[in-house]
Parts: sequence; C-alpha cells; structure tokens
Amino acid sequence: MKESYIYILSNEKRTTLYIGVTSNLIERIENHKKGIGSTFTKKYNVWDLLYFEVFSDIEIAIEREKQLKRWHKDWKWNLIKKKNPNLLDLYDDLSL
Repeated sequence: MKESYIYILSNEKRTTLYIGVTSNLIERIENHKKGIGSTFTKKYNVWDLLYFEVFSDIEIAIEREKQLKRWHKDWKWNLIKKKNPNLLDLYDDLSL
C-alpha cells in the first residue's frame, strides 16, 4: 500500500495549529506554502511543518487525524515538542 501521512502545521508565531492527512506530504506542504488547497491555512498563514507521522494505510491515518483533532491544544503541543522541541519547520529536512 501507498504511504500516508498525518501532519501538523503552525504559523510563524506558533499560535495556531492545523492538522491534515495526505498521501503525498511534500506536495501537500508545498501547496500549503503557496496558499493552495486550504482556506484556513491561507487565511492564518499556517504553513510551517512541525510534526508528521507515516502510515501504511490511509484509513489508519484518517483515524489518527480525527483523534488528534479531538485532543486539547496542550496535548498537541506536547506531542509536537517530543519530536521537535525547537518547533522548527521540518519541510526543508524532508527526505521521503
């Protein structure tokens, strides 16, 4: 099966989070950065990739996305900071 991803984006000031799911992480993040495909991310300048997870099944990725969207904001930030403590934009380091 094709890999799928859940990802979390934020704005420059790290005040807003966006959670999404995709089968092509690089292309999807590029679209967010160009303001394509999501009114929310374009409106709030949310395009820095702070976190992602890889899945072998899109259905499991979708369930994980739904789970994370139900989480409290603090829980999301704690998850992000475990893998990305400096809250850096991970986009440039993607080597998928």
